[in-house]
Amino acid sequence: MSNVSLVTMFILTGLPHAPALDTPLFGIFLVIYVLTVVGNLLILLVIKLDPHLHTPMYYFLSNLSFIDMWLSTVTVPKMLMTLVSPGGRTISFHSCMAQLYCFHFLGGTECFLYTVMSYDRYLAIAYPLRYASMMSGRTCALLATSTWLSGSLHSAVQTILTFCLSFCGPNQIQHYFCDAPPILKLACADTSANEMVIFVNIGVVASGCFLLIVLSYVFIVCSILMIRTSEGRHRAFQTCASHCIVVLCFFGPGLFIYLRPGSRDAVDGAVAVFYTVLTPLLNPVVYTLRNKEVKKALLKLKSASVFTQGK
Repeated sequence: MSNVSLVTMFILTGLPHAPALDTPLFGIFLVIYVLTVVGNLLILLVIKLDPHLHTPMYYFLSNLSFIDMWLSTVTVPKMLMTLVSPGGRTISFHSCMAQLYCFHFLGGTECFLYTVMSYDRYLAIAYPLRYASMMSGRTCALLATSTWLSGSLHSAVQTILTFCLSFCGPNQIQHYFCDAPPILKLACADTSANEMVIFVNIGVVASGCFLLIVLSYVFIVCSILMIRTSEGRHRAFQTCASHCIVVLCFFGPGLFIYLRPGSRDAVDGAVAVFYTVLTPLLNPVVYTLRNKEVKKALLKLKSASVFTQGK
């Protein structure tokens, strides 16, 4: 089978909804997107400017905010275009390939990063006296770099396996962005082997990361229960609660879509909104509202801004 595709343009069907909801949905998702970008930029700015936040935990959080900002940018603007213009539904073959690669690159990196963040929390709680030496700046940089490289490799496998096939017939993608499962349905060849390798690849990455995170938190809970003061236990639980919330919101929908047999286009589109639109917004909200250090840094930044304007 030739690897040369005869299809040069795809059409995204967008989110399944009544036409009358085009404008309201556009407004809602536009507001969410703006809040996501501003919220994550604000976290990056606060961590950069406040020396008290130059710790491993916030170093990884800044990586997470950067990923979330771009993960949302990869999918949401195109979805907004499908809501306001019929021409906005079209996407070129190479743009579709680029979108799929960027989406899985950022999503895979975030998956690995959550695992590293859970390991970081375990070390901070289980070995408080040795934590600074165990998570040195060099170690943090190596761990962060490994997440980006692993995400890139994971995404390259997804993209190559999806677009090495021939596309010579239908070109309507039943989704609001280019993703492997709906694109494989359009291929003019047997996709069973490709689907199996993609399924195993995502399954190993997502399930492996999730199990490592669960294992980390089992050890974290055991370590917390050994803390003698109730105040210390409460503070440790509060620190980990934010991470647990965003992990569940990210992995839950992802595992549902990619690791279940069969595919329902309408259901997949609705569930995908959680980890492409809502989770990137949830991270800055959770990490600022539930984190005293970040809230204190934001207040300092606000006070400094008011003082500067007063001059």
